[in-house]
Amino acid sequence: MSIDSMRTRNQTQISEFILLGFGELQESKVVLFLFFLLIYLLTITGNVLIVLLVVYEKHLHTPMYFFLGNLSCLETCSSSTLLPRILASFMSGNWSISVNSCFVQHYFVGTFLAVECYLLSVMSYDRYLAICRPLYYSTQMNGRLCLVLVLVSWLNGFLPTTLSIAIISKMDFCGPIEIDHFFCDSFPILELSCSDTHVIKVVIYIVASVFTFPPFMFTLISYVLIIQAILRIASATGKQKAFSTCSSHLIVVTLFYGSVAIVYGLPHKGRLKDLNKVFSVAYTMLTPLVNPLIYSLRNKEVKKAFMCLLFGRIQT
Repeated sequence: MSIDSMRTRNQTQISEFILLGFGELQESKVVLFLFFLLIYLLTITGNVLIVLLVVYEKHLHTPMYFFLGNLSCLETCSSSTLLPRILASFMSGNWSISVNSCFVQHYFVGTFLAVECYLLSVMSYDRYLAICRPLYYSTQMNGRLCLVLVLVSWLNGFLPTTLSIAIISKMDFCGPIEIDHFFCDSFPILELSCSDTHVIKVVIYIVASVFTFPPFMFTLISYVLIIQAILRIASATGKQKAFSTCSSHLIVVTLFYGSVAIVYGLPHKGRLKDLNKVFSVAYTMLTPLVNPLIYSLRNKEVKKAFMCLLFGRIQT
């Protein structure tokens, strides 16, 4: 048997990967199961509630809440991509995942991550217009533009992951099969390939940067201009009112980009791998959880809409 045929045979035997999950912490699987179950239930409840409020309460039919509803819908989908499988693995003790399922999971996690970058930039642009150009806000941020911005966000979110998964799926995997992570992320997958991954890693970095760096810079510039505009307001009351309209979104942006920067900026070696897992939990699970909490607790209109929805339905 030739070397090439033996190599092909070994590669065809790789039909699944094994996710190492949370390492030694998996010995406390009951505690972890309850912890992640609580996160999932709260995330779904909070984000679905935000979507319902935006749909049914007429005074929330504004561009800002239209974008917030889309963000909550995205967070619901993102959490449902990871947490149900993690919960099932804790219950069964089986952390294996087929190669195709691994690629599908990577595709959707990466897609939702990219879409969130664009939605956050769109929401920052909305706040920029509302604070820096209030006289033109109602004419510029119309329903058609809102719909176009959301559609472009979703489309641009799918493009980089489609290119990334097209590259990764062409690689050869001939062992080992253990992924040192709790989900199928790109670089842990690349570590298992027996192909030359140096060029592939550079290409993936370039693709990710081309599609995600512009919305990040757009968000950053928007908030620089917003802060400058707020500082120019003479009265303290005016400053507080203006800042309150964007403070919730600014907190969400900081949490999201902060955790993503740490995960993909630090080397994936040694003890830093465990740190990457911690911050991966932050942007894949905790950010979708805290988003509805931040927007509801810090937003009087959302709290008012919730009370109207709750007591209005009770009275009827």
